[in-house]
Amino acid sequence: MDKNQKINCTVNSCKYNDCDAEECTLKQIIVEPIQDCETCTPDESMCGSYEYQDDDEQ
Repeated sequence: MDKNQKINCTVNSCKYNDCDAEECTLKQIIVEPIQDCETCTPDESMCGSYEYQDDDEQ
């Protein structure tokens, strides 16, 4: 695996998203399974590193 892997993100409400570049600013993220979701599609997982960008923090 490439040590310089890039994480693209379009979740504008996440505090770690660089919205202009559409990239996550974290060095790594946690991908978690969604409980009781066995669809064999991407909706079975979510970013466990997500944190809401509070407008007061900008």
